Amino acid sequence: MDTFIDKVNKSMKKFALFGNPIQYSKSPFVHRCFSRQTGEKYSYKKILATHENFDELVFKFFREQGFGANITAPFKEMAYKIIDEKTNVAKICKSVNTIKLMKNKKLLGDNSDGIGLITDLKRLCFIRNGMNVLVIGAGGTARSIVFSILKQGCKVVITNRTIEKAELIAKNFRRFGEISVLKQNYIFSKQYDLVINATSSEIENKAPDIPYKIFNENVFCYDIFYKKIDTKFLEKVKKMGVLKYSDGIGMLVSQAAFSFKLWYEYLPNINSVIRKLRK
Repeated sequence: MDTFIDKVNKSMKKFALFGNPIQYSKSPFVHRCFSRQTGEKYSYKKILATHENFDELVFKFFREQGFGANITAPFKEMAYKIIDEKTNVAKICKSVNTIKLMKNKKLLGDNSDGIGLITDLKRLCFIRNGMNVLVIGAGGTARSIVFSILKQGCKVVITNRTIEKAELIAKNFRRFGEISVLKQNYIFSKQYDLVINATSSEIENKAPDIPYKIFNENVFCYDIFYKKIDTKFLEKVKKMGVLKYSDGIGMLVSQAAFSFKLWYEYLPNINSVIRKLRK
């Protein structure tokens, strides 16, 4: 006979975050906030994966009654390849950060990074139609956000240490808007309204290697990364006179909220959770 705890565990949906590194992720805290706020009882844990065991761990989690998952760096493009079905956004980005187990037992993949970023940029009043936007980086996160930025009517320039990766992203997204590529040492040649750091340089405690002379008080700056103090990127742009800047806490909460929406079919309150994280 099942105990009370057994019955609770069976009724509670299980979710997980797969990534590497993940020890500092605030996602479990965000989802605890959503659970309390909405009354949806679910568990959410972190699972450290490697390139060698990522597929195995994801499939094992869903075999053991997992209901949904989030995928963070560096596995978003790997996740895309193992999912049974994809949303239109995931197909366009060829990158998955949210997975849902459907009633037919197949896995559905979506990508909420782009809408999460745009939601936060709008909250901050950092984006408007016609802006020139510089995206630094050409990994899975950059691939996930470029489509959504172009949909806002912005012009995108993408730069990366490995220029071939940036050129591939530009090629894939050119049909959705104006996007071009510049080598990092050439980016000073254009005026940008918004600069987004989509690299993982902060993991190495570094700022992206770009000419910081492009920054001034009129440029909005956004770092996808987040931590308790300013990131190295934000430290450098502030020294150049930038007045309006933000880390990625708001994007973290927003993309998590849209993951929640895929799982539960409604959107939790975002702003209250951002305020809790800022405290």
